[in-house]
Amino acid sequence: MAAGFELKAEVRERTGKGAARALRRTDMIPAVIYGNNEPPVAIAIPWKPTSMALYAGGFKTHVWTLDVGGKKVQVLARDYQRDPVRERLLHVDFLRVTARSRVTVDVPVAIVGEDECPGLTQQDGVLNLVHHTLTVEAGATAIPEHIEVSIAGLEIGAHVMSDQVTLPSGVNFTTDEPFPIATITAPVAEPVEEEETEEGAEGEAEGADESAEGGEGAAESDSE
Repeated sequence: MAAGFELKAEVRERTGKGAARALRRTDMIPAVIYGNNEPPVAIAIPWKPTSMALYAGGFKTHVWTLDVGGKKVQVLARDYQRDPVRERLLHVDFLRVTARSRVTVDVPVAIVGEDECPGLTQQDGVLNLVHHTLTVEAGATAIPEHIEVSIAGLEIGAHVMSDQVTLPSGVNFTTDEPFPIATITAPVAEPVEEEETEEGAEGEAEGADESAEGGEGAAESDSE
């Protein structure tokens, strides 16, 4: 299970664009809590720790415990907005969850077995990660930190399919159709620098011309 975040939140009395802009000027972010058959609640959360959580990883997969006026609520961050220029957080949507809730999330892939992969260690192959995250269904409070995908024993041309991956208990792929996750490809040959080859050919041609001219000059001297 992924580690969670804890944050203090305040109920927002005012909503709307003007109120949101005023809130952001105080280093707070407007947010909303919804779901679990309860009415949505507009809240404000501190900008700095929320932004740190965003860059720490697991922003959408870790369970958050929000202290809203003394009442603790477990949520998942389902969406967020950022300023397109400054990339500053502008708004966050939180979904209420319980131990019985199941959600669809994207979980990062963790490659293992690289030292035991002959395609990499002996054949100079290249690892091509087709999917950096995997979309799965899991319990909201039991989302894995990552999903391990082993490439041990793979040679060039081999691949790992989704049906070859062992998922944690209670975690399922959202599709039954197998799909590739990682492949071992042959190394790409370095392209020949045509310009240098052409210049070399021109140089050889010029040298041949000069030799021919020199030969003609010598012949003329001999005849004189």
